[in-house]
Amino acid sequence: MCGLAGFFRNRTDASRNDLISAALRMGGTLRHRGPDDEGVWTDVEAGIALAFRRLSIVDLSPHGHQPMVSRDGRYVIAFNGEIYNHRKLRSELEKAGVTGLRGHSDTEVLLEAIGAWGLETAVKLTVGMFAFAVWDCKERQLHLVRDRLGEKPIYYGWMGNTFLFGSEIKALRAFPGFQAEVDRFALREFLCYGYIPAPRSIFQGIFKLSPGMILSVDRTSWEHQPEPRAYWSLDESIENCRKIPFSESDAEAINHLEDLLREAVAEQMVADVPLGAFLSGGIDSSTIVALMQANSSRPIRTFTIGFGEEKYNEARFAKEVARHLGTDHTELYVTPEEAQAVIPKLPSMYDEPFADSSQIPTYLVSKLAHQSVTVSLSGDGGDELFSGYSWYHRSRSLWNKMRWMPRPLRKAAGATLGMLSVDGWDHILRGIRSFPGMRIGEDGTGDKIHKLAAMIGHSNCPEDVYQCLVSKWATCSPALDEESNLVLQNGESTPRYRHPDRSHRPNLDDIIDRLAYLDTMNYLPDNILTKVDRASMAVSLESRAPLLDHRVVEYAWHVPQRLKVRDGQGKWLLQQVLYRHVPRQLVDRPKMGFCVPIDSWIRGPMRDWAEALLDHQRLRNQGLLDPGPIRAKWSEHLTGRRNWQQHLWHVLMFQAWCDSVTESDHCSSSGGARSSPQNALD
Repeated sequence: MCGLAGFFRNRTDASRNDLISAALRMGGTLRHRGPDDEGVWTDVEAGIALAFRRLSIVDLSPHGHQPMVSRDGRYVIAFNGEIYNHRKLRSELEKAGVTGLRGHSDTEVLLEAIGAWGLETAVKLTVGMFAFAVWDCKERQLHLVRDRLGEKPIYYGWMGNTFLFGSEIKALRAFPGFQAEVDRFALREFLCYGYIPAPRSIFQGIFKLSPGMILSVDRTSWEHQPEPRAYWSLDESIENCRKIPFSESDAEAINHLEDLLREAVAEQMVADVPLGAFLSGGIDSSTIVALMQANSSRPIRTFTIGFGEEKYNEARFAKEVARHLGTDHTELYVTPEEAQAVIPKLPSMYDEPFADSSQIPTYLVSKLAHQSVTVSLSGDGGDELFSGYSWYHRSRSLWNKMRWMPRPLRKAAGATLGMLSVDGWDHILRGIRSFPGMRIGEDGTGDKIHKLAAMIGHSNCPEDVYQCLVSKWATCSPALDEESNLVLQNGESTPRYRHPDRSHRPNLDDIIDRLAYLDTMNYLPDNILTKVDRASMAVSLESRAPLLDHRVVEYAWHVPQRLKVRDGQGKWLLQQVLYRHVPRQLVDRPKMGFCVPIDSWIRGPMRDWAEALLDHQRLRNQGLLDPGPIRAKWSEHLTGRRNWQQHLWHVLMFQAWCDSVTESDHCSSSGGARSSPQNALD
């Protein structure tokens, strides 16, 4: 795994030393992604510079050095990621007459494949995870490319006369003269979801390249900024899968999935450095570890962390699975103090506001693994591909219960439920609970009733119900837009869930399929994979996800829901593969998630830290968030009347991020991006 950065200017008046200096500065911010080597390539006449930081995984020799120039001198590449089928591609190149490659790195194979077959054809032939920049010296054109599912990141944007790009925003910010303001719409999305969906970033004018896309830039791009184009599309893949009737029996489907996973795992176990796996003891990671061990002649290394609080501790389950499979298992029990010590590192680690609190244990298990290995496989993707999330089933159930009601009746019912305040509902329900034999919820049920009121009154499709379940400060409900407008000073309307363009969406009749599609397009790349990439790369560890091999993904979308959900439980098909290797009783239990007790931390040992970030005057002076609703939730949380940990964590992570960029004056409400900043290279 590596880091890349660079820029392309529409002027050629800077010296070579200026280009090299700026590129080294950008690349230097990514040393954690590649501590083993660095390189810079420039073309002064073209105004292009590429910087690279290398984490050596395959071909540790100097032949793997980047940026790498093709044998004929036409292409130059800076590549972050892994091409798992590079040996097969190399063989195909040799059959096509391409011989004499200098080393055995996957980067060189990809580079020569681009030269032999063209960029799009070469990329379509790959199996892997990647983000790369390739410069075509003949056409004077720069191409940015991202893998199909979005495992590896790449950011880009125009700053005056310069096009910037890099693996993380910090590389772009290191470019001389970088200036940009907070994108208020991106901030609204962050408050809603806890992450910022592509293609936006927290900065105006800076974007994430979406998964499966190519962006091509040349001298004309400053006048007519190009749009990314797809070389692989989940929509088209689903439509193609669904054109072929599924005819496999249960047993055939189990065999088919296991064969695909065995191949993906075997390819992803190829490395010239020590390799292991994250193991939580759940279905996804246990399946990957089981297939790794079946493919290995010696015990593989597995890693897990545990917590003292039982409801957050999966380590005991992971230990049982590891013992059964015979892995070389390492576990580390983390104290609250050790976990809390990670929090100050998060803003610089993630570069954008990011509020999935499992980022903390993800970093800790990555740090643990890096003490022994350089590559670690994970089970990411199982919930999205095999319908594992509980909110899919809850959304479908709620929608089926309300869909019979005519829309005017739904709106009236929602308005009626919402007329009584949250405290009023809680007061009534506490009274009912006092009667012997009555079992009606816990304190805080009033919050749930108000959210239910929003769902009933304003949900026009299952996706709206789903958004209400997963969002925080802003939801699908216009009735709750008022809360979002309060929390955003001078706020505009609240963003609705990011439904892809309906004209291009695949035709999915099953509600769970529709919700899993949304998650695969948004939540998976912009939350789950972002979390893992930044946490693992912060300690120079490469993380690989065999379940996200695009061949596995395409097969999963061919499989009907009856093979994914049975008896109200998801991931049936994946479980059957696992049960061939691990006894059912070791893994059959409710999903716990990778959580930490943020609620008690910010009431207790981290209260002073939180109080400083949520200070009324500080919020008011920033001009972005209104302190009123934030302080109200903070007060209720401190008293224990409500558990607002997720709402507050979103705000706290934004405020902590603001602190990390204060010196550059990015975190303010002073308006739009400066389209023509003073550039130190001008």
